[in-house]
Amino acid sequence: MSTLWLIILFPILTGIVTLFTDSHKIRKILLIVCSVLHIVFTAFICLGSITPTTESWFCTDALSKIFLSLTSLLYFGASLYALTYLKPDEEGEHVSDFHDLSFLRNKNAVFMGCMQFFLSAMTLSVLSAHFGLQWIGVEATTLASTPLIYHHRNKKSLEAAWKYLIICSVGIALALMGVFFLAMAVPTQVEFFTPRGLSKFAGYLRTDWLQVAFIFILVGYGTKVGFAPMHTWLPDAHSEAPSPASALLSGALLNCALLAILRVYQVCAEVPAVQALALQLFILFGLVSMAISGIFIMHQADYKRMLAYSSVEHMGIMIFAFGLGKAATAAALFHAICHSLVKSSLFMLAGNILSAYQTKKVEKIHGLLRTMPITSVLWLAGFLAITGTPPFGTFMSEFSILKVAVESRNYLFGALYLLFLVLVFVGMLTIFSTMALGKKMPVNSEGQPIGYKDPELRKDGTVYEHPLQYITPIVFLAAALFLGCYIPEPVLQIINEASAILGGKAL
Repeated sequence: MSTLWLIILFPILTGIVTLFTDSHKIRKILLIVCSVLHIVFTAFICLGSITPTTESWFCTDALSKIFLSLTSLLYFGASLYALTYLKPDEEGEHVSDFHDLSFLRNKNAVFMGCMQFFLSAMTLSVLSAHFGLQWIGVEATTLASTPLIYHHRNKKSLEAAWKYLIICSVGIALALMGVFFLAMAVPTQVEFFTPRGLSKFAGYLRTDWLQVAFIFILVGYGTKVGFAPMHTWLPDAHSEAPSPASALLSGALLNCALLAILRVYQVCAEVPAVQALALQLFILFGLVSMAISGIFIMHQADYKRMLAYSSVEHMGIMIFAFGLGKAATAAALFHAICHSLVKSSLFMLAGNILSAYQTKKVEKIHGLLRTMPITSVLWLAGFLAITGTPPFGTFMSEFSILKVAVESRNYLFGALYLLFLVLVFVGMLTIFSTMALGKKMPVNSEGQPIGYKDPELRKDGTVYEHPLQYITPIVFLAAALFLGCYIPEPVLQIINEASAILGGKAL
């Protein structure tokens, strides 16, 4: 068995133990142990200490290393945040009886167990070299993450979970058809059904079947990425899921599905006729996603849905950049890193706000700077970062993409790209400023905030903010800021290597 199987199977083992553990404290320990060991395994892979024994199953190239590192880092941050976000579930104590499935009654046990199953599925999809195995990994992420969305077990979360499951399953079915069509495009002499294995025989691939396969895979996996107009599941799922899950869904899961598209594009890039089609579709889906997300962000009433539509926008930015090619390919990969760091931070901060105000309505939240000073400062910093304001790394990546569009004389595409960025900026500015500014929450005669019953609200109207609620956003936002000022040589090197794999140029 390959050593790489350990990083995939270990979270499954700890997840099973978590499901049948009665102690909330032990479940939290298992959650952290799993995340720490995953980071250790990831470090070994990135340093080259762990490599696949055969190229038929796993791949540890620069693309895999980038997305695996992001997945591991975001999972660790979400796990730390979940330690204080998840409260002990008194109703579901003594959950270990398998006979009557009583372990399913404990929401926290299911949530933490599925978090670890989710990590395993994302790891499998990122490391898979075989197109069939990668499809299994992406499908497994759907099954593992659906219970996370249903964590609150109310009508809205049930609706969001079913919507996510059904729409993504349809998308995955289309992607499976694409894998079948891809197999039909392969000549008999191909030994490995992998990007590298097919690229070696690019001249012998059947162009017509390869084009059909790419379209099915782009639409199928694009549904999971959240490209418009296949994005309809995303606002509901990200809005109803608990904040640790939302952070992973937006920051890590979307990247896994995007990587699945890029793996097929590796093959298409070796066939000029198919590459031309792929690049045109990338630009089309990118601009449409940016336009639709910008429209829905304007005057959005729910701040978590606003963040979800922002994810649609940024995935559109990335695929648009891949469509431009050249140095924009490296810029897109750099943007994926910065977006994951910033968006996961914003969802965690949104969880802090939701815990204090008990509402996701923008109109009911004001005075954050006075009520939650630490969270609000980070919330505004996250706004600047996610909208590509200098000196954050997102500004550098978005500017680099615009530069390539202008240098390539794609003036219309560049103008639309810039227009949609401005549209999103204006819409998000209105929402963030409305929430941050204003007076403190009103208090009653006893000095307690009116309408709010959270015991951690103080009499002066401020909220106690636990360090674990903001330490991860601070680190992630600081990293995004640092990357905007200076990109370390190892990071720049791996981005450029990944860009070269996709036929792009250095950043």
